[in-house]
Amino acid sequence: MPISLFNPFETLHLAADTCFLTGVDLAADEAAYQTGRQISVFPVWLLDRFSLRDKKFKMMDQVTAIRYEDLKLPASDKVIVAFQHLDDEIKKAFDGGYEEVKKLPEEKLFLWMARLVYGVVYHDLCLQINRSAKKDKEKEFRLSALLKERFGKLHLMMQSLVAPIEFGALKPWSIRIVRLKYSKDTFNYKDEPTNLNFSLGMNGFGIVACLQDNGAVGNNQQDIIDKISDKILHPIQFEELCARFLYANYLMKRRAQHIIRPVEAVIVESVPLTDTPDDPLFGWWDDNMFAQVLAGYWEPWGLVKSDIITLPDASISFLENDFTHEFIDPESINLPF
Repeated sequence: MPISLFNPFETLHLAADTCFLTGVDLAADEAAYQTGRQISVFPVWLLDRFSLRDKKFKMMDQVTAIRYEDLKLPASDKVIVAFQHLDDEIKKAFDGGYEEVKKLPEEKLFLWMARLVYGVVYHDLCLQINRSAKKDKEKEFRLSALLKERFGKLHLMMQSLVAPIEFGALKPWSIRIVRLKYSKDTFNYKDEPTNLNFSLGMNGFGIVACLQDNGAVGNNQQDIIDKISDKILHPIQFEELCARFLYANYLMKRRAQHIIRPVEAVIVESVPLTDTPDDPLFGWWDDNMFAQVLAGYWEPWGLVKSDIITLPDASISFLENDFTHEFIDPESINLPF
């Protein structure tokens, strides 16, 4: 018999008495509901290690800010335990730095990243639903069909943590891990929920990922990844890499498609995204627009768009030489860490 899975985006059901992942009715278990079964969007060990509990996380509207400690998701005991086990495994690897993170199965890393990004999406949507209700109680908040599909697929894939869901040979994501000159005291997290982009830098490693591109963005940027190899990046180089992944994901002209086979286990088969001369997968790389993206990532160094590009020249790069296209030695970059 095909298994049945919860999809909160069919009716946009995001409620405090419903497990965010499985749809279990928490109110049916009075004891559990009264104790407020929840998991933290950002794992507790991260909140404590980097003193994040009272710091504010800026939401998608770039106006609202919520304390990290208040970003929580309603969850059943089964889901809480599953995420606790995942957190323990991720924490151990993160404590070990780059070499240990590289050993993590990509699926485990994907699930951990997806929990953070989805948690932010969940709160963003709750904010929008509540605002819409206050403005007009008769008018129902609507989410675009594209985002319903995208967030719904992310949610389905996350359920592999507690349900019989398997991924085919081609994974739905691009994940790249690099060495990074960061201390144990640095925590640099960024996401872009609309296109499901993720980046994280800490403890000597950096992770950059697109969570629903069927590997296309990673393939598109593989040339620079190969040049980086095992070199230890200067932080401004890592920020440039993150900007490249985000912009390439934006330029992708076709949506990632997946074949969902609900048999004894749900099989998620990612459809390869092909690139042909007559129909390229990625749109034209606009250096002017990319410079605007870079300016956001390079803000800590005081670089603005006019510093990054002067038309008709290409935008500057700290990853590769403009003329030789060789990788730039991180030690040659005379900028603060």
